Amino acid sequence: MPHLALYTFGVLKSPLADPAPLTREFYDIGEAVYQKISQHPGYLAHAEAADGNRGSHFDLDWGAWGEFTVPTWYGKGRTAETTALAATLSLWTDLRPAFDAIYTGLHREALNRRYDWFERAEHPNYVFWWAPDDVIPTWQDGVSRLEHLHDHGSAPHAFTFHHSFTPDGTPTRVKGIGPKSDQVR
Repeated sequence: MPHLALYTFGVLKSPLADPAPLTREFYDIGEAVYQKISQHPGYLAHAEAADGNRGSHFDLDWGAWGEFTVPTWYGKGRTAETTALAATLSLWTDLRPAFDAIYTGLHREALNRRYDWFERAEHPNYVFWWAPDDVIPTWQDGVSRLEHLHDHGSAPHAFTFHHSFTPDGTPTRVKGIGPKSDQVR
């Protein structure tokens, strides 16, 4: 059975290394969110640096998740002092558990604060696709699918909650899933 891959990407208002309270708050809540999400039913795994370090993202060893890369529209820094982004890559059993994890609890609270931390974007900030169960998606997979979603809209190759597909490419609508737009707000 294929797994649901999820890539998220956002541009922060200030670099992760910025000592300002809002940046520290985002960084700290991220740890708690990951902890909660990793315990959620339907969660399988997420990309973590192979050595457990947190840094500029670009210079870390991500193991089977591949080399870290970003969408073409990211124009901020790439060093530990200047990186101003948040990106995740995770695997799920299905849309319902992913939706429930994202739109409830601590992650929902964080979403309510997103404009404190993130720049508003003209680009989608997340994308789903189905990955064979023996494949670990790479950062490049996530970036290429997010860019495809931006350029072409939802398709079986790259989709959103609102316009989702089954593993065989059939459009689907799971009751209660789907914000009123294609972007997580």
